[in-house]
Amino acid sequence: MEGLEHVRWHQQRELRNPVMVVAFTGWNDAADAASNALRSLVEGWNAELVASIDPDEYTDFGTIRPMVALRDGKREIRWPETAVWAASTPGVDVLLVLGPEPSLRWRSFAEHVVGIGQHYGTSLVLTLGALLADVPHSRPVQLIGTSTDSELTERFDLQPSTYEGPTGIVGVIQDTCSRLEVPSASLWAATPAYASSIPSPKAALALLRRATDLIGAPAPAGDLLRDLELYDSRVNELVAADDDLPGYVRRLETMMGDIAEDDEPIDTEDASEHLIEELEQFLRGQDPED
Repeated sequence: MEGLEHVRWHQQRELRNPVMVVAFTGWNDAADAASNALRSLVEGWNAELVASIDPDEYTDFGTIRPMVALRDGKREIRWPETAVWAASTPGVDVLLVLGPEPSLRWRSFAEHVVGIGQHYGTSLVLTLGALLADVPHSRPVQLIGTSTDSELTERFDLQPSTYEGPTGIVGVIQDTCSRLEVPSASLWAATPAYASSIPSPKAALALLRRATDLIGAPAPAGDLLRDLELYDSRVNELVAADDDLPGYVRRLETMMGDIAEDDEPIDTEDASEHLIEELEQFLRGQDPED
């Protein structure tokens, strides 16, 4: 297809005004929350691979290395490519995009991602991200949704995007959508900075539920729900093994107030303002104590 020379088309699907949901591993994906939310959508909706973006043009293989695997007794190289799946849910058709944050040629890469959406007539591009923040694992996940589109901001109760500073590929894709006049929005989840090495199904589940609610599709949350108890256990062990962490976590809990634990993300004005500050700090790469 013209303008998408680095896209490999695996099959064609008839889709009606699909929503494109996008996530990347790496800098935009604290505690693997965004990527695991996307994987859960792919698996839960039995999505089919329709396209992939050739990694040769966009990847520094010295940084993001291909993997060797055995298949039927033969060795094969698995390249870190960005894959695109399609699914039809009871509520809406969807395109699901997942891959590593590219190392090179971000503008061209973003145009390819959005171009695939345009090829299928996408009605909305929704990016997912996760950040490390001063939040406790024992409280509901804080989410922030942003958009530069005033209509989307009002319709979905999002925050206007006013951030200025360094950005990741998610920000570049949002900018590309704006330039190409494709409606777009972004969802971010906050994950505990003190448990950065532990993947958070809790944050992934919060992203998944908010995303599916926003686009009007069922939420395939089974695997993430099953992992919640193990996550709490692992983080509790991490906290208990450190002399300073128990007090730190209690201070974070106090800062957030006496909020009852449940599966729903926090959605208050104060929490949104706090998370916007955390998100801007994260994107700038600053230490919270600076």
